[in-house]
Amino acid sequence: MSGSSAGSGAAPCRFAHYFVICGIDTETGLEPDELAALYRWLEADRQGRDPDTAATGENFEESPLKRTFKSKVLARYPENIEWNPFDQDAVNMLCMPKGLSFRTQADQRDPQFHSFIITKEDGSRTYGFVHTFYEQVTSPQICSAMQTLYQMHNAEHTSTNPPSSSSSSSSSMDSLASSLDEADSPTSSSSSSSSRADGTYDSTRDTLYVSKALCLITPMPFMHACRRFLSQLHRAITVSSAPPLPLESYVYNILYEVPLPTSGRSLKFHGVYEPIVCQRPGPGELPLADFPLAEAFSLLGVENLVQVFTCTLLEMQILLYSQDYQRLMTVAESITTLLFPFQWQHVYVPILPASLLHFLDAPVPYLMGLQSKEGTDRSKLELPQEANLCFVDIDNHYIELPEDFPWFPNKSEFIQELREVLLSFGITDNTGAPPRTRSRPSSTPSTPGRERKTTAFRQLEDDGRNGNLAGEELAVLELLKGNATLERLQALTKRTGVTVARVEALRAGVKPQDTEGQGGRTAAEEDELRNARLNVQLREVFASRFATMFADYEAFVIQSAPDLESWLTNREQMHNFDKASFLSDQPEPYLPFLSHFIETQMFATFIDNKIMSQWEEKEALLRVFDARIDKARLYNVRAPSLRSSNYQRCSILKECVQAMEQRLMKIDHTAIHPHLLDMKIGQGKHEQGFFPKLQADVLNTGPTNNKWSHRTATAQRKKDRHKQQTEHLNLDNDLKEYMQEARSLGKNLRQPKLSDLSPAVIAQTNWKFVEGLLKECRLKTKRMLVEKMGREAVELGHGEANITGLEENTLIASLCDLLERIWSHGLQVKQGKSALWSHLLHYQAREEKLEQQHSESPVSNVPERRKSDCCVAVPSLRVSLFQDMRHIQNMSEIKTDVGRARAWIRLSLEKKLLSQHLKQLLSRQALTKKLYKRYAFLRCEEEKEQFLYHLLSLNAVDYFCFTSVFTTIMIPYRVVIIPIKKLSNAMTTSNPWVCVSGELGDSGIMQIPKNVLEMTFDVQNLGKLTTVQLGHDNAGLLAKWLVDCVMVRNEITGHTYRFPCGRWLGKGVDDGSLERVLIGELVLPSGEEDSGRGCCTPPLQRSPSQTRRISLTSLSGRGSKPTSAQIQEAIGEAVNNIIKHFHKPEKERGSLTVLLCGENSLVAALEQFFHHGFKSARLFQKTVFVWDFVEKAVAYMESADQMGDLQETAEPLGMTCQSFCHYVNAINSTPRNIGKDGKFQLLVCLGARDRLLLQWLPLLVECPVILRMYEDTALLRDRTTVNALIGVLETLHDFPITLEASLVKGIDL
Repeated sequence: MSGSSAGSGAAPCRFAHYFVICGIDTETGLEPDELAALYRWLEADRQGRDPDTAATGENFEESPLKRTFKSKVLARYPENIEWNPFDQDAVNMLCMPKGLSFRTQADQRDPQFHSFIITKEDGSRTYGFVHTFYEQVTSPQICSAMQTLYQMHNAEHTSTNPPSSSSSSSSSMDSLASSLDEADSPTSSSSSSSSRADGTYDSTRDTLYVSKALCLITPMPFMHACRRFLSQLHRAITVSSAPPLPLESYVYNILYEVPLPTSGRSLKFHGVYEPIVCQRPGPGELPLADFPLAEAFSLLGVENLVQVFTCTLLEMQILLYSQDYQRLMTVAESITTLLFPFQWQHVYVPILPASLLHFLDAPVPYLMGLQSKEGTDRSKLELPQEANLCFVDIDNHYIELPEDFPWFPNKSEFIQELREVLLSFGITDNTGAPPRTRSRPSSTPSTPGRERKTTAFRQLEDDGRNGNLAGEELAVLELLKGNATLERLQALTKRTGVTVARVEALRAGVKPQDTEGQGGRTAAEEDELRNARLNVQLREVFASRFATMFADYEAFVIQSAPDLESWLTNREQMHNFDKASFLSDQPEPYLPFLSHFIETQMFATFIDNKIMSQWEEKEALLRVFDARIDKARLYNVRAPSLRSSNYQRCSILKECVQAMEQRLMKIDHTAIHPHLLDMKIGQGKHEQGFFPKLQADVLNTGPTNNKWSHRTATAQRKKDRHKQQTEHLNLDNDLKEYMQEARSLGKNLRQPKLSDLSPAVIAQTNWKFVEGLLKECRLKTKRMLVEKMGREAVELGHGEANITGLEENTLIASLCDLLERIWSHGLQVKQGKSALWSHLLHYQAREEKLEQQHSESPVSNVPERRKSDCCVAVPSLRVSLFQDMRHIQNMSEIKTDVGRARAWIRLSLEKKLLSQHLKQLLSRQALTKKLYKRYAFLRCEEEKEQFLYHLLSLNAVDYFCFTSVFTTIMIPYRVVIIPIKKLSNAMTTSNPWVCVSGELGDSGIMQIPKNVLEMTFDVQNLGKLTTVQLGHDNAGLLAKWLVDCVMVRNEITGHTYRFPCGRWLGKGVDDGSLERVLIGELVLPSGEEDSGRGCCTPPLQRSPSQTRRISLTSLSGRGSKPTSAQIQEAIGEAVNNIIKHFHKPEKERGSLTVLLCGENSLVAALEQFFHHGFKSARLFQKTVFVWDFVEKAVAYMESADQMGDLQETAEPLGMTCQSFCHYVNAINSTPRNIGKDGKFQLLVCLGARDRLLLQWLPLLVECPVILRMYEDTALLRDRTTVNALIGVLETLHDFPITLEASLVKGIDL
């Protein structure tokens, strides 16, 4: 096998690895395309029809010229090379994705160009470039077979349909050049000649042509060079005179004698007629990208492209849709190129052959391109899952976006900068249709004609499929170029002011700029240079955005392992990036995007590469990116602009193209010219229009020595050295395997194999999906738990104590996405956009049917949630999957199935019922079997159990992910008032009222019907509940009321809050209050510990307990009183808690009211301070309150003021006296009957808010009233203690304290 060995020595440095010819195999004749049959089989299987009947037999409905037939690899040179083994199935499938197609002389077709990519299992890529043209069929067997097929078609046709008088002349079904939107029903007859309408092919009159493909397989995407080489090769067989050398010489030259350009150098090699130039960026530049970005921008419009780019960054499922393969490839490669320094880590198939459509079922992120059939619109395209899909209709310039995804930071300024770059090249933005979200599926919109200021992309308008000039026009132009007389004539006409419009138009079509031969370059070279400039500048704008956003990423990378081996072994357990600190350092507007992005696999891989770079050579993209950040740091110390969200434009647009221009202007290397080979002359005789059979013996073996083979030898030596080092590690095989797996952690599925398509391979692929989904579920739930566990997480060594609400929301959104992907895996028939919601609806319908049959309650068999001892009077909420679904269905704010499914997941998670609900849903096995195929994740029993178990672990923490997101919905609340029965009659003659407040608003005052202790009301979501105001109007004889507590429950989420009171409401009893503000605490349903719904989250702040109230106001003072040290400690703790509150991010702060008025709050601590040494009990047992002391002090100050005693005091002190009296009088004159303790609470809150507390304290200490009302040992009479208290309270001055409306209602200052 000399071919493979000769080819192998130099392959890594060769420009091209293989030259391949695909077409019809005359030996085997016409074979129906097996892949098309498999596709029909899969389609029928997916739609629930009998697949066997669909796949068998010929499709006689369709005209034979429109059918696809099996193509074959006719030849490949060399046979094989060891590091890039030839994958025959994949190459054949991608060279001719729809098989062979035929045409007659009546249906002229231009040659087409497209490219493809093959991604291997290890992630390495090989590129293919294909030139497809039509060649006359010379085999009589094939012509007669086609004739026979036509006769069978016509017989079938006439029997089913009377002949139609005006049948359309239609084209053959070559997918590469399908005519635009020519909806052609299978029964309309198709004629081979425009003159004949009977639709027959007659071998005696018609010439039959068949498609043939020439393909170059290369290791790097030199798209322009390959395109030019292949088109010159094809031109050599279309012209009448033979090419200068046999074609073997040119093929041999590109395979063995043209090297890959070295990094930072340009290379010139020779095609059949003209030299071809390519260049490769240097080590500090952005990596090679040869696909024209301008075309991608012009096809989609700048805004749409930025939106698709954002979806790609967030690793959604992206499906490109176009009739033209090259467009699919251009858009896919453009998007992935722009990701620098990140790399797409998931399934990447820019051209998805028809037989692989089942890959759209993949429950993983993917970027795939699907060829649209002519005449089919978007609405007919049934996709397995759309919840997280970004659909890009390239031909119609429009996109559909997933429902809620964050915008790219500084999106509008970014788009503006891109538009300016395009404009500087004369390209105006084709805005495209505005992006749509999933909520309104629509048929394909018509394409509006758009004026563009440039002719550069006029071809895209002229020819909606491919942007190639028609063959005749090219020929005319070639003639013009070569004819000196015509050139002189044209120059003359120009001078006289006349223009030959047709010629000018042709010229514009071929070359965007009329710069013929600047520096001796042709128009095509000029165009290429211009394209390369534009590519570099557009990419630099994207790269500079990332360099700005991640300028300080290194500071947050956690380097914890001593060596590579231990890092790889513990990779899964390790935190590699300090996400919380990184996010806290970013500008607010960036957070929604960044919090999602840093959870992606591409970001994780980027960080992994960074960590591994301390032991291994830096990954190329990372090296370039780090060098840029270091350079930026030298020029600009970034500290001041750290948190700024100001847009920083790319500052190196001019410099960035210089190196590339220099390389193209001054060529570094020229390859060996094509030359005559040592071969038999006269074998591959030139025959116009036919590509000859090349001589394999000369093309299968490369040269034994040439001037660049030593490069290969050096590369090989390096490789050997690396191998020795690896072996030197001397790891046992298991560990090696483990390390390999650790490296690819998170890449759930490597690339689909394009070759072997047996059911066994499809099954194995699906099994990989199942394993990947389970692993992802385990990692996601673990991450959610660890982030949420608060203090416990820190003790366990898991980093940050506090999860930000933003991060929590991101994690929950990604859990919703995972559940959608699990539910859409292996679906039999897709219904609706959300597979999970569709399953729930099926379940609901089935259960309702059963319910009608048994006329029972649907939840009769679901266990009740046990009542807790404290909520004696609150009837327990039943656990019901139905009830939760109905709540979601009643929410008019949610318009789509995907939205409903997400809301349902959030609600179930908040209620700690997600695992239980899903278990119940999947318990109906008959339904699951009906909806899902055998290989689906939900039908793998063991994995399903583990999955539910992972979800069950989320019950260990409290989520408010439903309450905090759906803030505008109406929620029913139930209020229950629990009196202290032992001490008072539960009945009262007065008219009670209640007002419930939460973080998002309050219910307003609601009257409670007399003698009813329970009521329900609907109000817009109040959020987490904070306070309840409870009062009555003091009417009637029994106007006193001793209330133990108030219970309030959110009837949707089941959250129950307890608002302790433990005091009287009534005149002449307790402190005479008719209204109290109660502070709430969340009640945990009892029995949680053993039901697996236990909560380990640190408890929320509590409201003041009854015992405290009673001990403070105890008549005999029997309660154990706190010592002075305890009181001082309590004040310090209360102030500390308030300061901590303000140090949290705004969205996560919780209720300040609890810290001011709840248990262990500021008011509670100051009450204890004022009660210390207070002479409260009097001779006739009439209780004296601290408020009495305050009132007496005010009376003294006012009388002293009138007598002029205060005139002598310092001015500020006089002002303080006035403010103190003003506040106390305002509180006393409020229409509310809040009682004396309530008034004191209000005074402390207002003093804290307006920063007056520490000015008022000295006044009270100086006031003579203190001597009468306080004992000598009282803290208030100890100067040093009071000064210390003032010092502590002073720390609150830095924070803006705002008071809840329920506290300050009715106060007029």
